[in-house]
Amino acid sequence: MSVSNGVDAIAAPVAVIGAGSFGTALAIQLARRGSRTRLWGRNGVEMAEADRTRHNPRYLTECEFPMTLVATGDLDAALRDAEDILIATPSHALRATVEMLKPKLQKGQGVVIACKGFEPGSGKLSHEVVAEVLDASHPYAVLSGPTFANELGRGLPTAVIIAAKDDAFAKRVAHRLNGGGFRAYTGHDVMGVELGGAAKNVIAIAAGASDGLGFGANARSLLITRGLAEIRRLGEKMGADNETLMGLAGLGDLVLTCTDNQSRNRRMGLLLAGGKTVAEATLVIAQVVEGIKAAPEVHRLALRYGVSMPITAVACAVIDGRMTPREAFATLASRSVRAEAI
Repeated sequence: MSVSNGVDAIAAPVAVIGAGSFGTALAIQLARRGSRTRLWGRNGVEMAEADRTRHNPRYLTECEFPMTLVATGDLDAALRDAEDILIATPSHALRATVEMLKPKLQKGQGVVIACKGFEPGSGKLSHEVVAEVLDASHPYAVLSGPTFANELGRGLPTAVIIAAKDDAFAKRVAHRLNGGGFRAYTGHDVMGVELGGAAKNVIAIAAGASDGLGFGANARSLLITRGLAEIRRLGEKMGADNETLMGLAGLGDLVLTCTDNQSRNRRMGLLLAGGKTVAEATLVIAQVVEGIKAAPEVHRLALRYGVSMPITAVACAVIDGRMTPREAFATLASRSVRAEAI
């Protein structure tokens, strides 16, 4: 690593797979900090336009690409000589993406997973999917935290945690990203980082629905606090560290997603409270809402581990049409007195 004009210039390139809003923002940050970065998207025409105009024509249109960022629809070109591969696809597309990448990866290339969700049907977290598809010759890390893509792309102060069993790999990725108002922390609790980033989306839908019904700030605070308690209870059973869930990938991301309308999950809740169906609300939002797919997976995990998650349970009931948002909150309000620690 050398230093040029105050920016860390990292010789080996990095490939970002997935040109949605978060992938684009991460690619911009990597390039901003000196990495030669290739952003790959499936739509070759859009990627050529992005490279020509120096911004993504669909996402983060106001965020200009640094000189060291190349957009391409050629996967082989994106991967060529890349030291690290960062995957920022929706969670439901992760397995297919990793299977597509597998025959093209070189031994030792690291994989960074920036997907917040569960694989539909199997309920596997993203790192479990990657470990299942790839062999041990590829170190992997997970990246999560309170990150709205638009703010990250604009260079506003942001922090994430990068967790990996391989400490050297986590630090390598952190050094690529860190600086210029962006803070990258490292850790080892892969399970906790992923669980916090995935489960909080369900609580955010509930918080959005509460605000949509006009229940006020007290109710929103209640949902955030008790939602965190649900996630921590599940995390304890699944082997996550409580400290992780009280940090950036847990509490930090939960507060962000529940309180700002940049959150797709919060907006989903607002629209459901306004009488729209999930399908209608999804058309309005026009992007993947991870909490819709995550909710039944979190509920299944709660049942499997014998964990009480009442907010998650009623959120699932609203999503699949068994309850209205108002009925869901009436159900929560009717619960019996108990100690807060339960």
